[in-house]
Amino acid sequence: MEFERPELFDFHGVSMTHYMTDNWEKVQNFKALPDDILVATYPKAGTTWMSYILDLLYFKQKDKEREKSVAIFDRVPFLEFITPGFPTGLETVESLTTRPRLIKTHLPIQFVPKSFWDNNCRMVYVARNAKDNAVSYYHFDRMNMVQPEPKDWNSFLDRFMEGKMVFGSWYDHVTGWWDKKQTYPNLLYMFYEDMVQDTGRELERLCSFLGLSTSLEERERIRGGVQFDAMKANPMANYSTDPVMDFKVSPFMRKGKVGDWKSHFTVAQNESFDEHYKMKMKNTTLTFKTTI
Repeated sequence: MEFERPELFDFHGVSMTHYMTDNWEKVQNFKALPDDILVATYPKAGTTWMSYILDLLYFKQKDKEREKSVAIFDRVPFLEFITPGFPTGLETVESLTTRPRLIKTHLPIQFVPKSFWDNNCRMVYVARNAKDNAVSYYHFDRMNMVQPEPKDWNSFLDRFMEGKMVFGSWYDHVTGWWDKKQTYPNLLYMFYEDMVQDTGRELERLCSFLGLSTSLEERERIRGGVQFDAMKANPMANYSTDPVMDFKVSPFMRKGKVGDWKSHFTVAQNESFDEHYKMKMKNTTLTFKTTI
């Protein structure tokens, strides 16, 4: 099937493509259930990783077949996504028979459907440092046929800094969700770098937030199954069955490392990025590790 790379356009002050906005009214009117769990991230910040962890925590014991036969994007549907010839993200959510429903979104905080707040739904946000996030997003746009054409790395990085990305500015996204966390107790804000550094500790933190009494032995089993190499080799987790991804260009899961930005940024790019970053992040308490 041929997919057409979309153009970016300004949508209520945020850069978007039609694949994320064509179903807008229905998404905004989505009726969340009180036990729904929303996995939110800026694109390429550990969304699939967190989705897979949550799915294993809730359903690994109950349904061992699901793990071998249902792709992660069908287990944790992408709420706002719509592409011709496939069920919409909303339809996939509404066809879920498991509870709680695990739902993924990349929406900035101001676009999250009202019913999630009205029902006091639990949310897990994962943030990744800007430099690694930019590199990962670049390679993703190269291989994903329903993303805008990324062009060369240099111009991509300029656009990333300007916020001309699908789902807008990284800065606005991570700080918007961070600010919300201060007033909404049912939001757990996690960091990709912490998850890489100590997956076991972060799994424990997640279980505590969700009120799950998972045994240490079970958490260890899950920790093994969600290591990067295990997920990269797992067709139910690595998006190799998704027709919009061109694995000849790049794998969906590329390296999963902290600090890979060093092999992409030139000295000049790094200096200019740091200067810009300082200016954009000067009014927030949010801090990131760029190496571990």
